[in-house]
Amino acid sequence: MAGTDTKPDDLAGLEAGLDALDTVQVRRTPVREVLVRKVLPPVLAVALVIVVWQLLVRAQVTDDYKLPSPAAVWDSASQMWLQGTLLDVVWTSVSRGLLGFLLAVAIGTPLGLLVARVRFVRAAIGPVLSGLQSLPSVAWVAPAVIWLGLNDRMMYAVILLGAVPSVANGLVSGVDQVPPLFLRAGRTLGATGLRGTRHIVLPAALPGYLAGLKQGWAFSWRSLMAAEIIASSPDLGLGLGQLLENGRNNADMPGVFLAIILILFVGIAIDLLVFSPLERWVLRSRGLLVKN
Repeated sequence: MAGTDTKPDDLAGLEAGLDALDTVQVRRTPVREVLVRKVLPPVLAVALVIVVWQLLVRAQVTDDYKLPSPAAVWDSASQMWLQGTLLDVVWTSVSRGLLGFLLAVAIGTPLGLLVARVRFVRAAIGPVLSGLQSLPSVAWVAPAVIWLGLNDRMMYAVILLGAVPSVANGLVSGVDQVPPLFLRAGRTLGATGLRGTRHIVLPAALPGYLAGLKQGWAFSWRSLMAAEIIASSPDLGLGLGQLLENGRNNADMPGVFLAIILILFVGIAIDLLVFSPLERWVLRSRGLLVKN
């Protein structure tokens, strides 16, 4: 009798233990912990770079006009800020880069699906996409200028030629990694054609697709900088690439370093503000990251 009484209790305890294992502990991360784990490390890294930079300047490892001090670069940024041109220069390049990237996503996504799902298309243009992805985007600047002239259309053409293959190949890679069991289960449930692509293929291929998007943005930004550096014209406005080229032409090394720092800053900011949250969301949706 005692044994029959304890058996339900044992089962209840086992179920409670399994439920506890399945339950994700959700808590709000304290602000201090966020600052220590996510803000402090990059701040310390930047401070270390500035200290090493200043030490190299003090040691006079090279001529002053080749390696400006951090203070000289800061003065260059301050002058542009007081003149009201700093944000305009940054926005000129960022707006071009984001619009070009969105166009690349709009073209590369259906192209990637077509290559991934149609064997004849993959055999025909799959190697071409891989070849285009390995081709330096700077190679497209000269023909784009000849075809389209010195205008924004030329800039967007160079961005598309550099970014579309990366977006498409990222999606193809993600689709190739979808387990066949998912596709068979989807067909069994009636998810075929566009419905299967929307509800089965794309969600399952999301990690690879996101990696392709991240790489596509990197190619977009690099392509734009190459186009702005090589194809300079007053009609195009002053972007970061043109700022870098102007500094080289005028032997203005503080301006050159400022342009490099701003280009790097934009790349890091886009990654932190756009792609890092997307990656965390994908990991959380798949149970690979504990919610804080």
